[in-house]
Amino acid sequence: MTRTKAPPLALAALLSLALPALAEGPAPLRQAQISAELYARGLATSDPLLILTAASLRKSLALSGATPLPLDWQAMLSAAESLAATDPILLAAIADLRADTPKGVASGPVYRLAALGPGAETEITDLTFRGGTYAEVYIEAATANLDLTIRDASGNLVCADTDPSPIAYCGWTPAADGVFLLTIMNRGPAETDYALMTN
Repeated sequence: MTRTKAPPLALAALLSLALPALAEGPAPLRQAQISAELYARGLATSDPLLILTAASLRKSLALSGATPLPLDWQAMLSAAESLAATDPILLAAIADLRADTPKGVASGPVYRLAALGPGAETEITDLTFRGGTYAEVYIEAATANLDLTIRDASGNLVCADTDPSPIAYCGWTPAADGVFLLTIMNRGPAETDYALMTN
């Protein structure tokens, strides 16, 4: 099957309009989730443009951690580059994104990196969220099947994301300040490194 390439002007318009809109739209944790989902879809369909969009969105995040996330934008760009090997327009866009210097420093979420064995789960009990303020929790691995559940101090289920995926996201508005219990489970067959991010 022959892939139909976008005309140069159409591709330029798509990149110039879609990428800034995504970067300026959702909050950082939602951006991280969207970029991971775009990257997975791009790999599944061998679409370098989707992967390039994912990399641009991921690069726009200024996350306050010393270690790169499991899916970093450089790795995404390398994947896009290998798929776009015969498309000079996409290769030029990839080179531009790789060379582009971020404009300013944005405030991003704090995150932690850890490892989780196959079939294992871990509980995080020291995260406090403010009442009346939208709270977000996002976990991400490069390849795994991670589940996330969140309970309040009384043990009531607040949010759960148990889809078979290497990413999970929960968002809610606590009624009052409080500590919440986060449970992360690796349902995959191998140990995985993962990142936990909160706003």
